Amino acid sequence: MWLAVDLLLVGVFAVLGRYSHHGAVTVDGWWQTAWPFLAGTLLAWAALAASRRPPAAVGSGIVVWIGALVGGMVLRQASGQGTALAFVVVATLVLGALLVLPRVGARARR
Repeated sequence: MWLAVDLLLVGVFAVLGRYSHHGAVTVDGWWQTAWPFLAGTLLAWAALAASRRPPAAVGSGIVVWIGALVGGMVLRQASGQGTALAFVVVATLVLGALLVLPRVGARARR
């Protein structure tokens, strides 16, 4: 379940970013923004699986956050997309909130 939640929330991150900068969201525009971060998320999930970390753990959310962020930025840079400092800061904060806070909330409800 957490893999689907993480991918959905990274997709939401891309929608919010596209909408805030372009005022509209197209599938192509969304994909251009989303794919590097989705790939980073999947790489982080591969690391989680290899380490056998529980996906619902807050620490796992941090792994996914860092993977989505670093993987996303590296892939954006490699594909000629921008990685301006302001974008990196905003992406760090938004992805952190989206990928870690749901796990904090789930833990608090237990």
